[in-house]
Parts: sequence; structure tokens; C-alpha cells
Amino acid sequence: MGATLPQTGFVKIHYIVGDAKKGIIGIYPVSRSSWYEGIKAGKYPQPVHLGGGPFSRLES
Repeated sequence: MGATLPQTGFVKIHYIVGDAKKGIIGIYPVSRSSWYEGIKAGKYPQPVHLGGGPFSRLES
């Protein structure tokens, strides 16, 4: 099942890169480790911790 995302706001990483165990198909074709490497390199936005784990912002 594909993810339906809001236009603005925050989402958990498994909606971005997918999670096979939860049956979630990601919207961005990179692995979780590549996503975190991209965050470290400044390519992707830093996660925001909102309780219950890190979220990524959909708008900059």
C-alpha cells in the first residue's frame, strides 16, 4: 500500500523510504541508510523529534 502524505507537515521516515515489514512502499527511492547519509551531508532536511521518534518536514 502506498503512502498518502499531507502537503505540509511532518512524516515518519518509513513513509519516505518505505518499510517492508509494515508493508509500506516509500515515496523516495533510497534506502534508510542512504537517507541518513543524505541528512548528514545536508542533502535532506534534519529530522525533528516530536516524541515517539524522528519526523521529517515535508516543506522547507
